[in-house]
Order: sequence, then structure tokens, then C-alpha cells
Amino acid sequence: MKKTAKLLTLAVALFAGFGGTAQAEGFKIGADAVTSYVWRGIDLGNSAAIQPAISYTFAGSGVVIGAWGSYAVTDNVVDDAGAKSRYKEVDLYATVPVGPFSLTATDYYVPVGDNDKSFDFSCDGPNVIELSVGYAKDNLSLLAAINVAGNDTSLGYKNAKYCEAGYKFYNKDGYTAKGVVGFGDEDYYSDNARGRKNDNFALVNTGISVSKDRYTASYIYNPNTEASHLVFMASF
Repeated sequence: MKKTAKLLTLAVALFAGFGGTAQAEGFKIGADAVTSYVWRGIDLGNSAAIQPAISYTFAGSGVVIGAWGSYAVTDNVVDDAGAKSRYKEVDLYATVPVGPFSLTATDYYVPVGDNDKSFDFSCDGPNVIELSVGYAKDNLSLLAAINVAGNDTSLGYKNAKYCEAGYKFYNKDGYTAKGVVGFGDEDYYSDNARGRKNDNFALVNTGISVSKDRYTASYIYNPNTEASHLVFMASF
């Protein structure tokens, strides 16, 4: 589910926090290549992935609309029937800046098997709508998000919530480093708890990322699942 697109950080700098740098007016395109797609502490697809993005920023208002995707390289996703497929995700979003805050609505589209109808928000559909607010000032970034429609709420996860804080603590010789800590509903943001429908709000995402030029290396640890990930990303 998105990550983060780069403005949402859906991109997947793999931290899902909001940035404070304004985009120039007009179109922007790009793509990331990642060794694995880890979103809010969960490995989605168990594969290297290509992640394209396109966005448009409106002059004056700074409102951004865009699309972001993730396409797994290998078919490591197994459905209920035992068939393998490649993880695919296509997200649409709109972000409205309000001072240091960003208000975002995101449609996460993750088709599995024959369940591939876009804009199907039924209990067995592939879409989830999330509303989020981000804050960025100096080296600090904050994010709060809640699912409000789609198969998440229909399946009984009770509007899964996620909160995150990030802090850039290093900026020298072209290198920057950022730490992150994120809390989410255990039944939604922990693979080994999905389906239990409990209300535990747990620490599900911690990590550090180091960036230079277009490259980022991230160490991510999910205390809830006790899983670690080391991810390398190249941005184009």
C-alpha cells in the first residue's frame, strides 16, 4: 500500500513520512528500483520491485495529484488457492498543503487473482481509501493516517490507524540520515496478526535510512513481528 508516492512518501523512502520541500508547478515523473518493498514495517511482495510515479502540481495552491505504483519482479505472492502471482499496487492520491501541514487522500489499489476491478470498495474489492495528515518542520516529520473506506473497513479492521515520527539527524558530505518510529493497529500492520481483529495499537515500524544523491539504504525492524529488513533503493 503506498507508501509511500514520493510526496506522500508512499514513496517509498520506506518511511512513509512527509517532506517539507515544495514541488515546482507542472508535471513530474520518476521511478525507484528497490531490493524489496517494505511499507510501514511489512514486506509486501517478498521481491525486488520497480516503482514508477507521476504527479502534477497546481500553481499557486501547491495542490498535488498523482499516481504511484509498485511492481514486483518475481511471483512470490500465494493466494488462497495456492496460485502464485507478482505483487502489484497502483495508488492515486491528492495532497493539499496547509502551511507546514499536508492533507492527503489516497486510494490504494492492490489486485489479487481475479479480484482486479479498479474502484471496487466492497468487502472483497481490491481498494482501500486512507485519509492522512502530515507535518514537517526543519528536521522533524510527523504522520497520522486512518483507513475510512474499502475492504479494510468492510473486513472488520475497524478503520486501521497508523502514526509515525521521523527525524533527520545527520547532514554532512552529501549524506543525510533519518530515523523513524511508527505505531499501527496490530491486526492490520503485522502479518502474523492479520485476521485476528484485535484492537492493539503496537510499535510496528522502526528504522534508519541513509541517503546520498539518488541512492538510499534503509534498515527497518518491526518489533511486533520481530522481522528485520535491509533495503537498497535507487531513484531515477
